[in-house]
Amino acid sequence: MLGARKTRVSAFGRLPRARMNRRCTGVRKCAMARFRWAWIGAPDWGPDWARQRCDMRFYIDFDTQHCIRGWIVPDNPLAISRVVVSVDGLRLTDVPASIVHDPFRQNGWHSTGQCVFELNDAVVPGLSEMPRLNLYDADTNVLVHRRISDEDLVDRRVMLINTGIHPEVAIQNALFPYFRSSYFNLHRLSDEILSSIFGNPLPTSQLLSGAVVVPRYEQYFPPDRMLSAILVQDPYVEMATRMLWLKERADAAAKDAEGWRIGRYAEASLFAGGYDYTDVKSLKRFFRMLPQPAYHLLYNPLSRQLGTRLPDDRVHPGNSIVAIEILARVGIVGHRTYFDAFASTLLDRLGLAGTVPVPVPTPVPAETLALAERLRGVRAVDDMLVFDVAMSDAVLMSLAKYWTE
Repeated sequence: MLGARKTRVSAFGRLPRARMNRRCTGVRKCAMARFRWAWIGAPDWGPDWARQRCDMRFYIDFDTQHCIRGWIVPDNPLAISRVVVSVDGLRLTDVPASIVHDPFRQNGWHSTGQCVFELNDAVVPGLSEMPRLNLYDADTNVLVHRRISDEDLVDRRVMLINTGIHPEVAIQNALFPYFRSSYFNLHRLSDEILSSIFGNPLPTSQLLSGAVVVPRYEQYFPPDRMLSAILVQDPYVEMATRMLWLKERADAAAKDAEGWRIGRYAEASLFAGGYDYTDVKSLKRFFRMLPQPAYHLLYNPLSRQLGTRLPDDRVHPGNSIVAIEILARVGIVGHRTYFDAFASTLLDRLGLAGTVPVPVPTPVPAETLALAERLRGVRAVDDMLVFDVAMSDAVLMSLAKYWTE
């Protein structure tokens, strides 16, 4: 009939209560998450898996020393996932998924459902005698599972919320040896992979770190399940760091072969490359002419991270109130000015005080500090950091009152 409108109906829904799914709570949590569908031009009469793309997901059912069983749903629903077995940095083998689980096909995650793998001594010789090994997804190189001796491990899940454009690698490096599995730069992973990592209750010794949008994932790290910690940056120093980060990438952004590496901030990097940060007049013009991507990166980044649910949400005064409420719910709150206090408190809460030396923070370059001082005298910068400055000052006042060296 003329004027009739076709409707694309997805078969995606809650997975059936099969025996495997009752054991794998991560499957159900993934099924309830918001997924991003992308049409790839297949005809309407084709199966749902041919008309939609699902990002990679994974889950580990168990590791009994003699056998490891889990599943990986690849980015390409037509492909067969492969798991890479690595020991001490040496790649031993990669094993394709060999078991078909029909709910993956029924719910549009995969074309055939062949996503489950099972490793044993017959597949990986000597598996039962390996005290340490890592499993990676062959396509994305995402760590799926890590086997390590229980000695000296911290039996706790920890979430380090990065607030700077550069992560606090000193803390990550100090804690990494004491956790069974670790995931850094979480903000670079897709929502589906993050849901798999956060929602997997199996690893009780896990170190997570990244500049995630906290309101979106706060449900996954309540105090009874995970110790959360955040290190607040000086807003002016952080803005200077981000401005120099843009300027350093100006040359790469101008090249067609390299611009894609910078992603959404390529235009902002080209823009920053045309200004002299050592000249106050040039700085004022910089803030008058900011393109949208640069404004997004520089405007109250802490309030954006703690007060919004999506990376592209606009920051309003109400978001600053939400950010303060969320900051109050974080387990350990520190300020980079009191880095030793933050690191010492974190080690004490993990039972590592006296065992692990207090890490030394990465020094802030003199160029960054000088630019931060110039930014304090620019009125436009005060307007762009008003919410972050209020939170930073509140944390500083609290630490100055209660912390003594």
